[in-house]
Amino acid sequence: MIDIQSLSFTYKDEEHPALRDVTLTVPDGGFLGIIGPAGAGKTTLVRAVSGVIPHHYRGDFYGSVSVDGMDTVDTPLTDLSRAVGMVFQDVDSQIVSTEVEDEILYGLENFGVPHSEIPERLDFALERVGIADLRGRSIASLSGGQRQKVAIASVIALRPKILVLDEPTGELDPVSSRQVFSLLSSLRKDFGITVIVVEQKIMLLCEFADRLAVMDQGAVVRQGATRDVLAGADELEALGVNCPRVTTLSQLLSKRLGRSMPVCVNLDEAETMARGLMA
Repeated sequence: MIDIQSLSFTYKDEEHPALRDVTLTVPDGGFLGIIGPAGAGKTTLVRAVSGVIPHHYRGDFYGSVSVDGMDTVDTPLTDLSRAVGMVFQDVDSQIVSTEVEDEILYGLENFGVPHSEIPERLDFALERVGIADLRGRSIASLSGGQRQKVAIASVIALRPKILVLDEPTGELDPVSSRQVFSLLSSLRKDFGITVIVVEQKIMLLCEFADRLAVMDQGAVVRQGATRDVLAGADELEALGVNCPRVTTLSQLLSKRLGRSMPVCVNLDEAETMARGLMA
C-alpha cells in the first residue's frame, strides 16, 4: 500500500511549494492515474512516491509517505528501489548503458538477482515490452520511443511491487501507447503490481486506471474512482484538463436532453448509450 499523509514539499531555493497538503492512498494492486494541467505537481508527487524526494531532490518536506510499509524519509533509496520501479519522463536521465541488453542486465546485476534467474527475466522484459528485436542494438541508434520502451523493460525486469511511470507514452505512437497500457494492466493482473501513471492521453488512461487523482497548483483537488471523477467533467475542464470526448458527449447529452445519462469512459460505453437513444 502507498499511504501519503499531509505531504507538502518545497524544492530548495524555491519560494512556493510544489506540493500542498497532499493526502492520498493507493491500495495494493491498484491502478492510479494522475492528471492535471502543466505545473500542477504531478511529477513532484511521483518523485515523492519513488523516494527520489527527499533523497535526491532536497527541500522542505512535511508530512509522510509510506511505501510498502517503508517510510521514504527513513528508508535508504536503494531499499526503496527494490519495491518501487520508476520510469522517469526524461528516460535518457536513467539510461546508463550503451546497448539495450546491457541496460536491462545492469539493474538485474546491481540488485543482486541470482544469476540463474537473469536469462529468464531478461527475455521476459524484452518480450513483454515488444523489443526483443532490439536486444543487441546500440542505445544511441534508437528513437525516443524505443528508448522509452527500453527504460520500461529495465524496470519490469526487476519485478518491483510498485510501478511508477511519468508520462510513459510521451514519445510513443497510438499503437505503442496502447501496448504499454495493456502491458501495465497484464502485469497488474498477473503479479498484483500496483501501478501509478502520470499521463496526458486521458482517454487511454481512463480505460485502464481504476482511480484518478486530479492535481492543480500542488494539491490533489479531486480523487476517487475513475467514473466518479469524470462525472465532474465541468470542474476538470475549468482546470484545463481535457476529459475523454466520450465523457464530454455523455455530459452534453445529459444537459441537452434534460435527464441523467451514464458517464461514458470508453467507446464501447458511448456506443451502447447512442444505440439506446436511437432505439
